[in-house]
Amino acid sequence: MGWDYPIVAVSSLFHYLKGEMNLDIDELILNEQMRGDCYRFLAACFYVPQKGLLVQENLLGNLTISLKKVCPGAAPFSRKMEHALSVYSNEDLSVEHAKLFVGPYELKAPPYGSVYLDREKRVMGDSTMEVIRTYQKHGLSIVDEFKELPDHICAELEFMYYLIHKEVEALRNTDTKRALKWIEPQEAFFNTFLSPWVPAFCARIQEGTDNEFYRALAECVLTFVEHSQEYLKAVISSLREKTIAV
Repeated sequence: MGWDYPIVAVSSLFHYLKGEMNLDIDELILNEQMRGDCYRFLAACFYVPQKGLLVQENLLGNLTISLKKVCPGAAPFSRKMEHALSVYSNEDLSVEHAKLFVGPYELKAPPYGSVYLDREKRVMGDSTMEVIRTYQKHGLSIVDEFKELPDHICAELEFMYYLIHKEVEALRNTDTKRALKWIEPQEAFFNTFLSPWVPAFCARIQEGTDNEFYRALAECVLTFVEHSQEYLKAVISSLREKTIAV
C-alpha cells in the first residue's frame, strides 16, 4: 500500500476581487490535484493505523503541503497530527482507533453516515442505500478487500478523491464541459451525504478521546469540510463561465 504524490510548489489559485474569482486553468489543475490528495490522505488516517507506513510515505507532511494551498486553516492540525504520530506507538494508535471506530463495545464515534443522517440512527439505513446507488451511478462498487460499510468515512472521502481525479483528467484535456460533469456530482455528494454528518462525527471523536492524533484529525477534517462548500461553488461558477465562453 502506498501513495504517489508529486511535491509541487503552487502559487495561490484564487484572487477575490470585488467578489469575483480570477482563475488560471493550469493552476486550477494543480490545485484540484492537491485538493483530491487531501481527501485521499485524510481517508488513509481513518484506516487501522500503520505508523511505519505513514512515516515512510510522509503522508502527514504531504497532507500539510496540500492543505497549505487549498485550505490553510486546516494545515496546523495536520502538523499537530504529525507531531502526535512521533509520540504515540502503533499500539497506542491502534487501541484508540478501535475504541473510537471499531469496537467490540459501543463505538465512541461511529464512522458511518447513516448513524447520523437517518432517523433510526443505525447502520445500513436508507442513506446508505442512496450512497451505494451514487457509487453505482458513477461506475463504482466497493471492492471485496474493503470490509467496511459503503458509507464509512474512508469510502466517502475516497469517492470524493475519485470524482476530483476524473475532473482533473478532463481539465488536462481542456474539456471544461466534461470537468463540470465530474465536479457537479462532487457538490451533490458533498452536500447530501458527506458534509451533513461530518461535524457531529468529529464532535464525537473530540468527546471520545484524549489522543492528540485523533483529536487533531477531527479538527483537520472538520476545518477542511467547512471550507470546501464555498470552494466548490466558486469553482463550478468559474467553470460554467469558461464553458459558456468556449
